[in-house]
Amino acid sequence: MEQNNGTQLINISGETQVEVAEVLRSVYQSLKSKGYNPISQIVGYVISGDPTYITSFNSARSLIMKVERDEIIEELMKNYIETKLEGGENVPAKEEER
Repeated sequence: MEQNNGTQLINISGETQVEVAEVLRSVYQSLKSKGYNPISQIVGYVISGDPTYITSFNSARSLIMKVERDEIIEELMKNYIETKLEGGENVPAKEEER
């Protein structure tokens, strides 16, 4: 990581993004097929780092541990911004400040 005017910069390659998306898709499907709430389980894993939030079904636990948690967060943020803020739904107008 480089430092620029007090702000740390992080460089992550585009290839990693594809891999993370595939990992998330596979883990999501494994959790869903076992009856878990995939979003809650993935959030639990990302926040705590505890792999037991992820089922071992279809090797989902091993798979998610192959990517760094910061890469997962980056992929989730990238997808949210691209779909909700830039290209998807309209951003709600900011309420007037009181």
